[in-house]
Amino acid sequence: MKKEKFTVGSLYAGVGGICLGFKQAGFEMEWANEYDKNACITYRENFDHHLLEGDVMDVDISELNKVDVLTAGFPCQPFSVAGYRKGFDDNRGNHFFRILDFIDEIRPKVVFLENVKNLVGHDNGNTFKVIHNELDKRKYTFNQEILNTKDFGNIPHNRERIFIVAFDKLYLEREISSFEFPKKEKLTKTIEDLLIKEKVDEYFYYGPDKYMYEMLQKSMTREDTVYQFRRQYVRENKSNVCPTLTANMGTGGHNVPLVKTRYGFRKLTPRECFRFQGFPEDFKLPKLANSHLYKQSGNSVSVPVVRGVARNIMSVLRCVEQEKKEQESLKKIA
Repeated sequence: MKKEKFTVGSLYAGVGGICLGFKQAGFEMEWANEYDKNACITYRENFDHHLLEGDVMDVDISELNKVDVLTAGFPCQPFSVAGYRKGFDDNRGNHFFRILDFIDEIRPKVVFLENVKNLVGHDNGNTFKVIHNELDKRKYTFNQEILNTKDFGNIPHNRERIFIVAFDKLYLEREISSFEFPKKEKLTKTIEDLLIKEKVDEYFYYGPDKYMYEMLQKSMTREDTVYQFRRQYVRENKSNVCPTLTANMGTGGHNVPLVKTRYGFRKLTPRECFRFQGFPEDFKLPKLANSHLYKQSGNSVSVPVVRGVARNIMSVLRCVEQEKKEQESLKKIA
């Protein structure tokens, strides 16, 4: 039986982590939008569908092809512990209302949103209530779950994010309870499994000429974990998973996790950071400054987590389409 084709439009696409997860789950990308010019360079290296480069506020929604799924890893700074927690009072928080413009114009079957987990408790939960209520007013279901990268796709990376999946009730024709977030998977890979085994470029190492070298010598004693430099001390990660990679890795070397190898003390390379986000080896990293690549990996989503959610979305869509076909057949017989 021929499988249904389901299309995706992606807002705040970054380098394409969400897009890749949906592609791996069997969806077809129709278009994407991203503002950051360097992220767009990386995106174009890896995807060939239509990319609208520029401010999402300037996009003419009426010109876009309709899609079955609208995704948005919308700006998280207003809701993050690292941000000022201003929520919708922050201009970046208004991006959620811009997403609503796309929903109103396109009316996708599914809306997929991703953000930092602190979105749930921001402003005593009021911010999250607004998001829930706005989707409910538009007759969408509301499914939400905080998922951690280390629980999906066998990736040793501690990264908790909130995922929201909303189905168009008018499309479903009835309340549907078959959607579930993916089940946790056993983590068997270690940090060492994701590290490059051979010697990397000298740029990434901290030699005796670096002011922090003695501190690293005293503190970094194991090769099976990662460390973080925190101004005046070095902290060991004892859970044997990589701590959450952040966008500010691109603003200074001390923000990049460190490892001890047979060749010396060094920071993770951009390729390793993308590995900890679950990107495959054939994902191309263009010749950009390392600072840009660090920022891009820290800003991205973990591909295996998205793939797991997208597969379950696909299952629901296929079930609904099959049910609709059966209903049509019954009508013809009647």
